[in-house]
Amino acid sequence: MNVPRSLYIHVPFCAHRCGYCDFTLVAGKDHLADKYLDALTLEIDRKLQTSNDRDPSAKEKPQLDTIFFGGGTPTQLSAPQLERLCGIVHDRFELSPETEFSVEANPARMTADKIAVLADAGVNRISLGVQSFDDATLTMLERDHRRSDVFGCVERVRSRIANISLDLIFAVPGQSLALWETTLQSAIDLSPTHLSTYGLTFEKGTAFWTRREKGELPQAAEELERRMYEVAMNKLAAHDFHQYEISSFARPGFRCLHNQVYWSGKTYFGFGPGAASLINNERRQNHRSVTTWLKKVLAGESAIGDVEELDPESFARELLVLGLRTNDGVDRAWFQETSNFDLDQLAGASIGRLVTQGLIEEAGSTIRLTRQGRFLADTVAGELL
Repeated sequence: MNVPRSLYIHVPFCAHRCGYCDFTLVAGKDHLADKYLDALTLEIDRKLQTSNDRDPSAKEKPQLDTIFFGGGTPTQLSAPQLERLCGIVHDRFELSPETEFSVEANPARMTADKIAVLADAGVNRISLGVQSFDDATLTMLERDHRRSDVFGCVERVRSRIANISLDLIFAVPGQSLALWETTLQSAIDLSPTHLSTYGLTFEKGTAFWTRREKGELPQAAEELERRMYEVAMNKLAAHDFHQYEISSFARPGFRCLHNQVYWSGKTYFGFGPGAASLINNERRQNHRSVTTWLKKVLAGESAIGDVEELDPESFARELLVLGLRTNDGVDRAWFQETSNFDLDQLAGASIGRLVTQGLIEEAGSTIRLTRQGRFLADTVAGELL
């Protein structure tokens, strides 16, 4: 068995659900947190026991290169609960000083005691869901923090954890290009090590989707969204943030190692409701319902809601699309070594068409998205899958 060296844990608690969010979470259910930690412990122990049964040579405590706590809002947990969560990981996995340990956080709930717990547990990267520095935009997004919260939070975090990433959303209804530029500048002025920029999406089933369908919430014009993305690329590059993936910009040496695991087709553990794992070309996703996940795990049943066996060609095509999300692109020799497929035999005709359309470019033995291709990454993916 190919034992993963990366771990994702989904923490499904939030104070409330924002109108655009379709992630697995429960709002106002903090009383379930201790039960969640009980179930998480059971789920991890069962998985590791199964892994050891299949591979007797496996280490009792798998070594990890990256850890990521996502949500939901991991920092919705209390400081003692966060300490317990970190302890669950330390008791079952081997970490090193080089292990990247990331935690998503809400600026409104990142208190000094929680920061101390995380730093003492070895967390060395914080991803803050800032989204905007404009209070009206934050209200539109139904966020529960304000501009002033962000500055205090960054100062508190930086006193213990230097590696700070900020998430930003553009193409918000009512957001102008000038306001987006101001948002980017406010983020730059805080000197983070990493920035992620996401165009607002209207996911079916969310409150924003319903409001848009009723005509209550206008979606930003496609051309405005495109210009906002272009401004982000230009402005961040001018301030030494290197774009290394469609939505990701980092100072030199501060790329997110955990996300690079996904984009390079490596295996990973996933625990918690809605979490996915990839092991031996098999993707397993847990039930998205938090209560269903809790009930099944605590009853000793499998929490897996969906299993997808990736045949060799499907894995190769997915690897190609994920690799093209990165600015480094896909190297032919690496692709063949990783997928056992020759890139040009697999997708040569499609690649040729995309090169002609100006969406992909050849750079020696590597193919990568052009600048134009970054705007149309979904179109490229559809052609290659």
